[in-house]
Amino acid sequence: METILNREIIVDKTICRIINVSVFVILTSLGAFVRMPLPFTPIPITLQTLFVLLSGAILGSGLGALSQSIYLLLGGLGLPIFAGAGSGFVYLVGPTGGYLAGFVLAALFIGRFISKTKSILSVFILFCLADFIILTIGTLWLGFVFRYNATRSILFGFLPFVLGDIFKASVASFVYIRLRGRLKEIL
Repeated sequence: METILNREIIVDKTICRIINVSVFVILTSLGAFVRMPLPFTPIPITLQTLFVLLSGAILGSGLGALSQSIYLLLGGLGLPIFAGAGSGFVYLVGPTGGYLAGFVLAALFIGRFISKTKSILSVFILFCLADFIILTIGTLWLGFVFRYNATRSILFGFLPFVLGDIFKASVASFVYIRLRGRLKEIL
């Protein structure tokens, strides 16, 4: 019986990678449905960034960025997987488009540097930097779309999300540290 339990179910690493990328596409999609609209900005608070951070850390830069790119592609093609069940190319160039583009870059960034982290603090700092990438690109894009000046862009596109993103970076750090030892078995 123990022999059966210790056997790998999926032997082919390519299939395993496809499944892992698909899982993060699904998790990011589900994270979009956990949203809290803010009355003063068109950008809602969602759980997506939690899964973006974990996709880069767990899958690495290439597969993490691929999972986020597939998420954007599927939403752009019309699947209602963006926040508020939004979809389509117009959504990608709308107010949240910069944040969505930041997902890909954040996953790349994390995947590139996660192997150099040793402690939960260094993982947390890396995740905060990746969140900063998402927020910065999103804020710049929001300012461009609405023709906001820098102050207004920061007030509506950056500051309201800092505390929530710090919390999500904390949760993602804890989850990653707990899983880090098992990742070689999973991937």
